[in-house]
Amino acid sequence: MNRRQAFTLIEVLISVALLSIVMMGLYSALSMQRNSNKHLFDHLTKAIENDKIIMVLYRDIMYSDGNLTIKKGAFDRLCIHNTGNSLYGLDQAKVCWLVEKEENRLLRVEGNGYTLPLKYEHKVAVDQTMKHVLLFDVSRKKGEVLVVLQAAGGEPYTFMLQGIEQPPKKKKPIKRKRTLSKDANGTRALR
Repeated sequence: MNRRQAFTLIEVLISVALLSIVMMGLYSALSMQRNSNKHLFDHLTKAIENDKIIMVLYRDIMYSDGNLTIKKGAFDRLCIHNTGNSLYGLDQAKVCWLVEKEENRLLRVEGNGYTLPLKYEHKVAVDQTMKHVLLFDVSRKKGEVLVVLQAAGGEPYTFMLQGIEQPPKKKKPIKRKRTLSKDANGTRALR
């Protein structure tokens, strides 16, 4: 009877080499899975942040009194003159959304009593909301406001709000034409 009591050195070396090859393959697959998960997490985080930005813009318009100014250009500028959606605890705020020209960053400016361009004495909060904006288009027609927003590498966001009516313009007082007339005593007077 021929009994074998141990593995030979060559058999151990071959099994270690095979195990090393299998482990390298598993490590490579695990590394690819980790990178894929990180990429997905980054994409989802960015999408969630963009969704929050879109919701703030949506609420700014929705809670406004309808007094909006839209300045058309390469990127539109939207100023909401009176909104109840304040991120800084104001009862009513003026909010402007605009795209910075240098890096195409979408900015949200909130405050009261300011004009654009901003001056040093204006007390406002400026939030950088989205980078690398490709499209920011705002349109208004008969109580509807349409917003289209797209950042580089992302899908466009589009939403429409209905029932956002422009407040009636204040009527200017009618000036009467003054005329000279005579009263009962024959005195001339302006009326």
